[in-house]
Amino acid sequence: MTDLPTDTILDAIADRRAERRNFLRYAGGAAASAGALSLLAACGGDSGSGTPTPTPTATTPTLAADADVLNFALNLEYLEASFYSWAAFGQGLTSGIVSGVGTLGSVTGGALVPFQDPIVAQYAREIANDEVAHVTFLRSILSSSAVAMPAINISGDANGAFTAAARAAGVIGSSDVFNPYADDISFLLGAYLFEDVGVSAYKGASPLIVNKVFLEAAAGILATEGYHAGLIRSVLYRKGVDPAETLAGASTILANTQKISDARDSLDGSSDDDQGIGDTTTANVVPTDSNGVAYSRSTGQVLNIVYLNKTAVGSGGFFPAGLNGNIRTSAASG
Repeated sequence: MTDLPTDTILDAIADRRAERRNFLRYAGGAAASAGALSLLAACGGDSGSGTPTPTPTATTPTLAADADVLNFALNLEYLEASFYSWAAFGQGLTSGIVSGVGTLGSVTGGALVPFQDPIVAQYAREIANDEVAHVTFLRSILSSSAVAMPAINISGDANGAFTAAARAAGVIGSSDVFNPYADDISFLLGAYLFEDVGVSAYKGASPLIVNKVFLEAAAGILATEGYHAGLIRSVLYRKGVDPAETLAGASTILANTQKISDARDSLDGSSDDDQGIGDTTTANVVPTDSNGVAYSRSTGQVLNIVYLNKTAVGSGGFFPAGLNGNIRTSAASG
């Protein structure tokens, strides 16, 4: 086999990314068109055939409910995109993709990670670009209904949400600080905290979406989040069992990922669904049930985790002022 030059490989990757971005723009336009046609039908319009279109009484409420679900997802994408953008590129989201319905918040924290492993750095940049694309994609589908980015706390200091989460999970002591931007392992653990939540959130929300265009969009993002989660879990597991690994904290990776998993489980209710990445003899890269199916979380359960609270509240943790939109209260999970 003839090895391809590095620049050829990079050019091919760039071409594929451009094709995907074009598809996303097209899909966004298709979604807007589908929404317009549905609204036209609800108003008693016609499609040009000369025959009036009956008005389904549930059309408008369905569209509104679908928009609520996608706006809920958009809030989560603002969080992930902000974290990864800071970690990978040392900057937050641009002003052009954060405005919308509701109170526009600011991001507290964020820093460029001084990556030592160039492969982890490449992964971080790729995921960051995907998450920013998710924000842009959802905003294009929702159009004028898109919510603004709420206040987000991704600080790596003593008052940051990451530190609160790490203390609650027992990853650090009660007076210690967890900074996800400190090094490669800390970044991966911060990413691990988010990624599994994102997958279960999209899986749980999918049955709530009726419009097929919206559902396809959510399914596409779910697939991408699944790739991200599998990647983060794989890298963490490899570093956790590699005796040659020299990055800080490598010897406790498996234990800390299990602690984070247990903490998520304690926040989202009585069921024991969340899973760590495995032990020194058996990997658990893909957390599933006995049928090999990924598990779901309700919107309330997702908010339990990102608010860092077991009770029914409207703000906290990574969203100090709550989410924008109609879905913003966590579940009373005991």
